[in-house]
Amino acid sequence: MVFTPQHDQMDCGPACLSMVASLHGKKYSLQYLREKCFLTKDGVSLLGISEAAKKIGFNPIATRLTLEELVSLAEPCILHWNQNHFVVLQKVKNQHVTNQRTFRIADPGFGYITIDEGSFKKSWLSENTEGIALYLDPTEQFYKVEAIQSDGLSIKYFLDYLKPYKRQILQLLLLLLTGSGIALLLPVLMKNLIDLGVSPKNMGMVKLILMAQLALFVGSLTIEIFRNWIVLYVGARINISLVSDFMKKLLKLPMGFFETKMMGDFNQRIQDNERIEAFLTSQSLLTFFSVITLSAFLVILCYYDLTILLVYAVLTGISIIWFYYFLYKRSILDYLRFRQRSENQENIYEIFSGVTEMKLNQVEDMKRKGLKQNLLKLFEINLKILKLEQVQLSGFEFINQTKNIVVTFLAATYVINGNMSMGELLSVSFIIGQMNAPVSQLVTFFRSFQDAKLSLERLNEVQNHPEEEQVDQKPLGLTGKHLPIGEMPGVKLSDLFFQYGASSSPFVLKEINLLFPEGTTTAIVGASGSGKTTLMKLLLKFYEPTHGEVCFNNVNLTMVSASSLRRNCGVVMQDGFIFADTIERNIATSDELIDYTRLWNAIRIANLQEFIESLPLREKTKVGAVGNGISGGQKQRLLIARAVYKNPRYILLDEATSALDAANEKIIHQNLTEFFLGRTVIVIAHRLSTVKNADNIIVLKDGQVVEQGNHSTLVSKKAEYFSLIKNQLELGN
Repeated sequence: MVFTPQHDQMDCGPACLSMVASLHGKKYSLQYLREKCFLTKDGVSLLGISEAAKKIGFNPIATRLTLEELVSLAEPCILHWNQNHFVVLQKVKNQHVTNQRTFRIADPGFGYITIDEGSFKKSWLSENTEGIALYLDPTEQFYKVEAIQSDGLSIKYFLDYLKPYKRQILQLLLLLLTGSGIALLLPVLMKNLIDLGVSPKNMGMVKLILMAQLALFVGSLTIEIFRNWIVLYVGARINISLVSDFMKKLLKLPMGFFETKMMGDFNQRIQDNERIEAFLTSQSLLTFFSVITLSAFLVILCYYDLTILLVYAVLTGISIIWFYYFLYKRSILDYLRFRQRSENQENIYEIFSGVTEMKLNQVEDMKRKGLKQNLLKLFEINLKILKLEQVQLSGFEFINQTKNIVVTFLAATYVINGNMSMGELLSVSFIIGQMNAPVSQLVTFFRSFQDAKLSLERLNEVQNHPEEEQVDQKPLGLTGKHLPIGEMPGVKLSDLFFQYGASSSPFVLKEINLLFPEGTTTAIVGASGSGKTTLMKLLLKFYEPTHGEVCFNNVNLTMVSASSLRRNCGVVMQDGFIFADTIERNIATSDELIDYTRLWNAIRIANLQEFIESLPLREKTKVGAVGNGISGGQKQRLLIARAVYKNPRYILLDEATSALDAANEKIIHQNLTEFFLGRTVIVIAHRLSTVKNADNIIVLKDGQVVEQGNHSTLVSKKAEYFSLIKNQLELGN
């Protein structure tokens, strides 16, 4: 079985499926299985894994088993672990000495582990005597279906970032070449110092050689200063480009991608870019010239004595093999550290974001203890990495020092036997000392290359993910030129179904057939969970319908550019975001040059004049992220002003006035009624004042349209709408 570590906190299910598939000779990319498992921020369900398994040709059987039933079934299976995780049970062994059973587990977040029966029961059994297992039986279809592998990013992709800095790279190469030349001259000077200066007692030669050594040292020091400056300059510029391009790509991805990620996952990927930058600018070039220097030193050793060269080469090879042997185990631990750091960052972000609620509900100690537990887990992982590196590096250094002693012993023997001069002995000793650095650099390169490779695999998911904008998509048409003769222009939903998650999960929206006529106002009402906000997100192309279609003036939304659609939509969502910027920038978000006529018109419509004029810096006043420093009502009015400033053709409002007092709501409602003229407006609201004047009111219940019509018509029916406004809009009897 090929072990598949999880890249992110919620990847355990797809990773387990990938490992089971590898047992049967198929290697699927984690990204492909992640999409098939319907991953969300809450992770993946057993149902989602089963659905994905079916699609690649497995016959999944999920069942509850006792421990004895599980042991009696020999084949590997996926286990629901600790109520919030998935692992693969690889095998069960009976220990003959202790007569106890041990369980071999492949944990995508921790690597291979072997645990005793007591620990296994504690983690697997969910209801006293039973636990959940998923068995995957490959069908004929499994072997017919071609395994999907994602196109990984090659290092060439990142080498392209070096192209703008060819001149600096050339300068660096020349400096490194000169430094390597100086390093090669030093053992020659050392030999001549003894053989031509000290032995014949020639002080003039001693002074000359020492002056040459001093000059070479000053030259080497100068080269080091310039080299460090170039590496810093090029590295910083490449890092800026890498992070900027990564964010550019990231922000082009569809909303569905962000639904499956935690904040810490993105933070860790920024650090992945930094590791690749370090590999490109530091390790690669230094290793290249370390190899050149090492080769030159080997030639000099060969000139002195072939036996010394062979001993040195063999022992150096053994030390490198020793170091390389531990790289795989280190890669597993690196994945663990990535995941744990991501989780820790998520917890810290939650603590600072939710400090008010924490204090109100007295959960500070519980959250602090949770963070402490995560930090202890990270400490344990770092401890394992330290232990591994100590064994790895200690063995490497031991072999290296043994090699130095053996080579020095051989050289000393040659001097005693008269086969080598004292100067040559010191020169060999000097070369051996100088060669340790290139060998260590080569070993460091292997480790840095592994880090860069691991980072490439994680970044590959972002870089190769399909972008939201596709080349065949067109701008949103604002005219009805695509409409059949006699058909009314507007937004039309035909046989629309939508569900979150697997195909067997319940539908959030069912059989929706609606028309939002051009230039009219439509209100959508319904109890919480009836699908109102989901419907709005479908209209904004945050999600694709499961079945059916959404058309703007007879053009299917799948063929419309999402950017063009949203450019023509003024939107206020329930969870609208206030940026850490000035008030004017929070309203005129996308315009580099603000149109102050439109700005103040938007401020007037949102009834923000009095609030803004009371501030010392007026519209230049900076507000915090998520609206820190302003009230809920002021935040909502800012969001309304933002939507109005865009001067959009379509307006979508989701509980846009829910935080406003009655006086402000009345003023803003009057202003918006004037602004709505000639525009297509869709309003989600509970308040009667917002709903009653709409041209059409749609009532949703359990994801279906149960009523529609204007206010007076629906009230007269005394059905679902009447019940809603009686109970929620305070209409009364």
